[in-house]
This record gives sequence, C-alpha cells and structure tokens, in this order.
Amino acid sequence: MPDVKCSVANCSYWSEGNNCVADLIMIEVDKHANAKFNEEFAGESFDSDHKDAAHKSRETCCHTFKPKK
Repeated sequence: MPDVKCSVANCSYWSEGNNCVADLIMIEVDKHANAKFNEEFAGESFDSDHKDAAHKSRETCCHTFKPKK
C-alpha cells in the first residue's frame, strides 16, 4: 500500500506523521460529493461502480474521512 499523506488530524484513520492508515481510500468527483457512502466500513468495498473524470484535483473529495470519537 502506498504512503498517503493527510492533514486532517481529526480523522479516525490519521496517524503519526500525517499518514493515513485506512485499508481503502475512496475518492470521488465533486458531483458525487453528497453520495451516502458509509465511512464506517472503509476497509470494505464501496458501492461505487461508476467512473468519472476529474480535470483538476480541486474537483475531487475523499469519502474515507471518519471523525475521531
């Protein structure tokens, strides 16, 4: 698994050194930003069979985020 750096320190998958420790990271284009993916199961498959194109990084968002309790 590649190193994934993240600056969202209040995410459950954030670890020392800004590394993400999620088993799976779900990234979506903004037009699907409000999709109801369940972040509780980031290690499981996400229900997302569609494919889209993003032309710039700002057109994307990460659905893996789950706030720390």
